[in-house]
Amino acid sequence: MLFPPSEFSPAQLSPAQPVTDLPTVDVTLPCQVGDTLDLWFAEGGDDVERAKAMCAACPLRAACLEGALTRREPWGVWGGEVFIDGTVVARKRGRGRPRKVAA
Repeated sequence: MLFPPSEFSPAQLSPAQPVTDLPTVDVTLPCQVGDTLDLWFAEGGDDVERAKAMCAACPLRAACLEGALTRREPWGVWGGEVFIDGTVVARKRGRGRPRKVAA
């Protein structure tokens, strides 16, 4: 898998010390249940909408979205929102050209 070039150097991306002061969460998060990893980075609109719906009741939704915005996540579903090219979009459009609408 290829990743887009980053505007940060490797030294900026690597923490100087391990993060140890994260809060402990004693809940099951939708993004960590079963085999759903591909769902958060899906190509199909139905899968993306399913991922967004799963985020709706997540207790870390706001923190997840804030973190994704801070990190400038390039794509995926984060905090119930869809990111494409680092921008939050309302819906992920399917691949290919849109259908013609009958006039």
